[in-house]
Amino acid sequence: MPEAEGKVIQWETEEKIRQDWLEAIPYEGEPQLVTYTTDEFSAVCPFSGLPDLGFLTIHYIPDKKLVELKSLKYYLVSFRQVGIYQENALMRIYRDLMSFLEPRYLKVELEYHTRGGITARCEKASVSGREMEKILYPTFAS
Repeated sequence: MPEAEGKVIQWETEEKIRQDWLEAIPYEGEPQLVTYTTDEFSAVCPFSGLPDLGFLTIHYIPDKKLVELKSLKYYLVSFRQVGIYQENALMRIYRDLMSFLEPRYLKVELEYHTRGGITARCEKASVSGREMEKILYPTFAS
């Protein structure tokens, strides 16, 4: 890995991410798409230690659990001092939520603020959009 020029701010490793802070609420309703967004997601660049800020969107169709929002906020805040690349942060959030919620559908999107004239966006979904249509609108899907 290349070395940063100048100052480097120390950061924490991924072990500091607190998946254990996630809490669930039981869910027994009809299939519905739940979406959470925040423009306050932050982690730090593992190259320089400088903060990376982004817009995070989580879409999911619950099966038996909903994530409790305060616990989700605490979980996301646990990334703040962690040195992690955007693509790895996205996959970590995706894997943690998938294993915790076991939803019918999950899509996570992360777009970091523009740096050096480039806006970076990545996403990961568990099933195709067509499969989601079948779950949300079974009468109309063919």
